[in-house]
Amino acid sequence: QVQLVESGGGLVQPGGSLRLSCVPSRSIFGTNNMGWYRQAPGKQRDLVAAITIGDTTHYLDSVKGRFTISRDDAENTVYLQMDSLKPEDTAVYYCNAGLFQLPLGSWVPGGSWGQGTQVTVSS
Repeated sequence: QVQLVESGGGLVQPGGSLRLSCVPSRSIFGTNNMGWYRQAPGKQRDLVAAITIGDTTHYLDSVKGRFTISRDDAENTVYLQMDSLKPEDTAVYYCNAGLFQLPLGSWVPGGSWGQGTQVTVSS
């Protein structure tokens, strides 16, 4: 299984920005969709954004227009740029490798997870 290392979380005021990074322990972008999930206390873990092997992107409705997922193959890094952050974006964010989409549209996470990085949006 591949190891995923996330970074970039922190405390930011509402309206601010953060960029999360995820670096796999080996090159996997050619064979794995990549995604970012988040989990707030007492809530389920939700898919925030995904990028497929073919560069198609998918976003949670509540982050569309504010978050951008991207992948840099040369740096072997997946990014989540988060702009116009809101208090409801507060959560632990997890990188995931190998997620896939079912025919009816829902996504199933892959077996590789990062350790998570805390994002707190508060004034």
